[in-house]
This record gives sequence, structure tokens and C-alpha cells, in this order.
Amino acid sequence: MLSDYLPWIVVGAVVLALVIGGVVMSRVAPDVTAPLRRRRPRPHRGHFRSEEQETPVRRAAVIINPTKFTDLGPVRERITTTCRANGWGEPLFLETTAEDPGPGQAAAALRDGVDLVCTLGGDGTVRGVASVLVGTEMPLGILPAGTGNLLARNLDLPVGLEAALTVALTGRNRRIDVGELRIGPLEPVAGDERGEHDAAGAVGAAGPTGAVDAAEGEPAGWQAPQTHYFLVMSGVGMDAAIMAGTNENLKNKVGWPAYLVSGAKHLISPEFRVKVRVDDEPEFRRRSRMVVIGNCGRLLGGLVLMPSALVDDGHLDAVIASPRGLVGWVPVATRVATRRRKGHPTLDHKVCTEIRVVVDRPVPVQVDGDVLGEATEVTAVVRPASLTVRVGLT
Repeated sequence: MLSDYLPWIVVGAVVLALVIGGVVMSRVAPDVTAPLRRRRPRPHRGHFRSEEQETPVRRAAVIINPTKFTDLGPVRERITTTCRANGWGEPLFLETTAEDPGPGQAAAALRDGVDLVCTLGGDGTVRGVASVLVGTEMPLGILPAGTGNLLARNLDLPVGLEAALTVALTGRNRRIDVGELRIGPLEPVAGDERGEHDAAGAVGAAGPTGAVDAAEGEPAGWQAPQTHYFLVMSGVGMDAAIMAGTNENLKNKVGWPAYLVSGAKHLISPEFRVKVRVDDEPEFRRRSRMVVIGNCGRLLGGLVLMPSALVDDGHLDAVIASPRGLVGWVPVATRVATRRRKGHPTLDHKVCTEIRVVVDRPVPVQVDGDVLGEATEVTAVVRPASLTVRVGLT
């Protein structure tokens, strides 16, 4: 019997001997890979990440109108601190000048590759910078520092520097409409004070301000037809005369009430005859004192001239005011105070995508509070959703 199992017993003994020998050798023989493991420890997983894979620090450009401040040092420090507190890098500071009130600085910021362009000034500075950003994807942050700050108010933006900058850095993008005003031959207004800009925001600019050079053969003192962007309102007649007649020193001291003083002087401004064509509707005529074309409707002091006007509705609103004498302004004022869209027969309100106004004599023209000169013809069209601005999350 034992002889029958002897071969299997021998095989089992050999296998057992091999297993025991292997275990013993593994304990006794040196680990030839140990020195290699000690010399080359496994790198941290972050070692394999290249610098290009790291998230770059975002950077904002802040375009400042220096005439709004007596000392820019503390202002820059507050801006830098707020940027760093929100995870942004050192901001790029650019200052406007009388010769270049915003477009040139905005173009420089785009070339620098910033992630956000902010304006620190009034509506004129916003318009000058926005004239370069229209049609791009670059967001615009608005830091109000002017007299009216009408675009900021219509967008319900905070007026405090840190709060407004925080919205610009952390808010959401909102696409808004832009008005485009084509102006016939311009004649400079005598004694005109241009405010923040001198023809800033013109389309097809040859120079930093965007003003088109005068054409050959034009009478002395005239400028060639121009195209300008506006974000808030443009107008011809009395409202432009009010802007031109506002005392700059008084405005710097008391703010927007300075416009009321100028407005009282121009309540009985001369009438002029206008021909108005709205979209494809038949042309109509009026005796008017002013024509205001708005991208939004809120005025200074909380007054609302165009209650239905929104910055992103794809339309422009136009008001043609034709009051007769001082008493004729009563229904106009009532309409503004009560925020009624329809009011008196001497007040026409039109909603359109294009409007053409022809005047029987040269009258002042303004865009976003900057008086450009006098003209006899303007055409306004809307450019829907052509500008990106930063607004609050709610």
C-alpha cells in the first residue's frame, strides 16, 4: 500500500521544501530595490501639475477721471485692497485726460489682457470707455464718481466705492442696449462747457476721443457728421441748453441741483419746428422746445421721464415736449412726478428702434450730459444687447 502512494509523497515533500526555501530566502536576501526607493521618493501629486494648469489670478483695469478727486493715492489703495480681498490681483490704473477721455485707455486695457474694465468717474467717462467695449465680450464695471451717475442709478448699482467695486468683481454679467446717435453737421456752441468729454464716444474715430475730422469744404467752425454712442439719454433743444449752461464750479460744490438752476433759466427757451419720423411710421411735425431720446428713463433726484424705458428692452424711448409758455410745463412736470407714460397733448412719447429728427434751425445736442455742439438733424438707432455690464447678483 505504501508503495502505491510513495511517488505522491515524494512530490509533496519536494514542493513543501521549495516553499519553505523560498520563504527563508526572501527573509535573508537583501532587497536590491530598497536603495532605489530611498533615493527616489514618490513625488507629491502636485509635482505633476505644470504652471500653465494653475488658475491665473484675475486682473481688473480701473480707468479714472482724475478731475473727480483731489488725492488719488488713498483711492488707489482702497481699490487695491478691495481687489485683493476678493481674490483679484493688482489692478491696472489708467487716467483719462482732456485729449483722451476714456477710449484710448479702454483700448490699452484690452491690449493688456485684463479680465474686467472699470470706470471711476461720471456718465461721460462711462460713455467714453463703453464706446470701445461695445460689441465685445469684455464686462464693464461702473464705479460712480460723477454728478448724475444716471446709468448706475438705472442699473440699481451702489454708489459707494468699495460696494460698487465688489459688485464689479463678484457680480453677474448683464447685456444692455446702446443708443447710436448720428448727428448732422455740428456747429460749436458759443461758450460751451463740454463737461467730462469733448466729443467722446464717437464711432469710427480717427483720434483718441472718437471725433471724426471735419470734411473739406465745410464752413469754418463746422464739424463733419458724427456718430456717437449713448447709454442713458441724448437730446436736442432745451435739455442740451441746460447742460451747456450749468456752472461747473456750482456743480462741483452742490452736485446735481446745479442743473436745476440752469433749468430755471431755460424754461422759456425759444421754440423750434421739428419733423419727426419714428421707424416706418408717417412723418409728423411739431413746434417743440426739446426732444429727448432715452435708452433708460430715470433722471436725477429720483424723477422718471420715461417709465417704460429699460436698458435691455431692445428699444429706445423718445419724448417730444412742446409746452406753451411757463404754464405749459405744469402738465409735463405732473407727468414726470406721477410717472405716467401718457400725459398731455403737448408731450409725445414714442417707443421705437429708430427715430429721425430734423430741426428748422441749429439747436444744441447732448449725449449723456455732454454737449457736442449745435445741429439741425439727428438720427438715433438702438443696438440691442451690445454692451456687457456687471450688476448685482439679485
